[in-house]
Amino acid sequence: MKKVMVGMSGGVDSSVAAMLLRDSGYEVMGVTLKLFSDEDISEAKKEGKTCCALSDVEDARSVAYRLGFEHLVFNFRDNFREYVMKQFAESYLCGRTPNPCIECNRHVKFDKMLHRAQELGYNYIATGHYAVNEYDEERGRYLLKRPTDRSKDQTYVLYALKQEQLAHTLFPLGGLEKSQVRELAESVGLINSHKPDSQDICFVPDGDYAAFIHRFTGCDTPCGRFVDMDGKVLGEHKGIINYTIGQRKGLGIALGHPVYVVKKDISANTVTIGEEADLYTKSLIADDFNLISVEKLDKPLRVTAKTRYSQHEQPAVVTYLGEGKYMVEFDNPQRAVTSGQAVVLYDGDIVVGGGTIK
Repeated sequence: MKKVMVGMSGGVDSSVAAMLLRDSGYEVMGVTLKLFSDEDISEAKKEGKTCCALSDVEDARSVAYRLGFEHLVFNFRDNFREYVMKQFAESYLCGRTPNPCIECNRHVKFDKMLHRAQELGYNYIATGHYAVNEYDEERGRYLLKRPTDRSKDQTYVLYALKQEQLAHTLFPLGGLEKSQVRELAESVGLINSHKPDSQDICFVPDGDYAAFIHRFTGCDTPCGRFVDMDGKVLGEHKGIINYTIGQRKGLGIALGHPVYVVKKDISANTVTIGEEADLYTKSLIADDFNLISVEKLDKPLRVTAKTRYSQHEQPAVVTYLGEGKYMVEFDNPQRAVTSGQAVVLYDGDIVVGGGTIK
């Protein structure tokens, strides 16, 4: 019998994923990852919006008990702190806007948890992500593909998975709609069948990134200047980490017409303000790239690409520039392309790969 370790957040998706694998004949063990200090978890629980509260651990344990398999809690706090929280804070201090879910998947869920599963003799790990993972005989590669429920597509945050990780990963929900998942949970009486999905960054449940960065690093970010596209001073900003590209609200500047954050310059400690049209660009450079559907890019490749999780893919061409850098040129200008975010490339439903926008 094949053995699978299922990462269980306490939510309905991972619970149904575990149930489906059990019903398919796998020997299942559920695990919940402890990612914060006790104080962090207590604060998250107070907010009631994060996926890692103490109540979520109890929900996961309750589901495992009801479905008849073992449940364990793994302490991965040090890894999460080093590879996710620290990277998040340092990126913001460097003027970038990171996506911590990508780093958590890259370094914790599909790295540390997979290694732990293999140490314990498990063949696979599984999660409740909405994605499809299948082996392509012709290419001789594992492919990551978009799920049936396009509204829940999570391939954007999974693009960093390597072939070895995909070879030992299962995504049981790839062929289901979210409504079907809730119906399955309700049909067997799971306590979290109608539990809301988590929407926030788990370690910043109140959404105050600047306050988190100050607590985590002890660094204060000084006030600086708002400038226009010509460098004219418009006013004073409250610290560069409080702003992101495309931001309109909360600037504290009244110019008589809508304006947006267009650029951040860490060395000069300035935030450039511009018009809507100033937010658009036709190309970007990305590094820290991972290719999935192909081993390498020998020539320019036509793809569709997205630069934000919620964005619809846009027609583009990707070209390898050498030294680990790739250029993505869009057919049409794209709004608010942001340093630190990911660009993910698709060939139809298949994820070609992705990288970090410079």
